[in-house]
Amino acid sequence: MPAVLEGPLRDLRSWKPEGCSIVKALDLIGTRSAILILRESLYGTTRFDGFAERVGITDAAAAAALRKLTDAGLLRKQPYREEGKRTRNEYVLTEMGRDAIPVVLALWQWGDQYLQGGTPPLERVENDTSEPVRVQIRSAAGNEVPLDNLRIRLNKAWRRNRTRD
Repeated sequence: MPAVLEGPLRDLRSWKPEGCSIVKALDLIGTRSAILILRESLYGTTRFDGFAERVGITDAAAAAALRKLTDAGLLRKQPYREEGKRTRNEYVLTEMGRDAIPVVLALWQWGDQYLQGGTPPLERVENDTSEPVRVQIRSAAGNEVPLDNLRIRLNKAWRRNRTRD
């Protein structure tokens, strides 16, 4: 069962998803390289060579993806210097980047459930309890929200701001 569309959204023929946040997010992190670089950041990879090698991409592709993620604010450069070598940059997650990690975890969780034949290679567990970690849809009140109880409506503040532009 789909989500519940409210008001004028009910008639799908009468509106287009203008300004869609999903489109904007995919434009930024919707490539294989970008998602896998975020995965590697989750694992603790910080250096250019590590990203290129672990993601399995060329140096040029790694440079382009890291530049895009850095320019967008998901990663930030942090200088480091090994003894006897020149200063280089490593890449660390920003708050914006950390806030994107649930997207990576949701893809991982979905892949585990539907693409691994019943036994995924890795598990996500809470460090303190070793209990499984899952991405879920929850309300601000903490309630789990099934898809048929998810309501989607126009944001009046967004509409007001659009008319001012």
